[in-house]
This record gives sequence, C-alpha cells and structure tokens, in this order.
Amino acid sequence: MKRLAALAAVLAVAACSEATVEAPAPAQPAEPAVLGGVDLNQPLRALGTEPFWGVDITPDALVYTAVDSEGLRVANPGPTLQGTTAVYASAADDGTALVVTLMATECSDGMSDRTYPLTARVELGGQTLNGCAADFAFLNSEPRP
Repeated sequence: MKRLAALAAVLAVAACSEATVEAPAPAQPAEPAVLGGVDLNQPLRALGTEPFWGVDITPDALVYTAVDSEGLRVANPGPTLQGTTAVYASAADDGTALVVTLMATECSDGMSDRTYPLTARVELGGQTLNGCAADFAFLNSEPRP
C-alpha cells in the first residue's frame, strides 16, 4: 500500500510539472529595415546586364543566377545596415563568398527606361558585378525592360 501511495504521489507531481510547462514565446516580427524606401524584409532582386545576372534575396536565401554560370544558393544572414547601405554577406559550403551590397541611390539598368530604387554591387568569389535592385512588388508593377 505504501508503494501505491508513493507511486500516486510521484504521478501527481509529474502531472503538476507537465501542467506548468509553458509554450515557447512566438517569434518576434523582423525589425523594420528600410533602405531607399524599400522594405528589406520583403523579397528583393538585384540584377545586372552584360553579362545578365540576378540575385534573389528571400528571407532564407541569397540565390545567384547568371546565363554563363550554374548559380549559387547560400543562407541569408539578413542585412547589416549602415547609413544608406545594406550588406548581405554569406558563403557556400565550399567557401565561395557571396556579398550583396545595396545602396540607396536610384539606378538605371542601361537597357530600359526603368529606374530602380537601389543600386547593387555583387561580389562572388573574385568577381564584382554592378547593377540595380528593387523588391518584387516594384518589379511586378513596372513595365518589363
């Protein structure tokens, strides 16, 4: 009988312990990050011509594509903001660095009448590419180049 009473006491304590476990707090929304009127928490695209290239910046990845390359996908660590510049710096598993720098200056792609709200510089390994950038909402609302 004593064993049964001890077992009941242990079960009662365990039941109370489980009842007081709190669920983890919900994730906090991303801090506002705006550069040149562009919300950096939204998906963005940096792009350039001659050679044609692009970098899609999503909450989880930086994805580089080009007509003459097999591309590269790396984790998105989020931007480091400093004044009128935002820098996304990451690297692939093989050590290939991908750094995207966005600057709050208007930009022309040189092939259309479109004016982008941001200027972009992409450093991939030892190569530096210059172009423009905007969020997907802007890209979808403007006439295509």
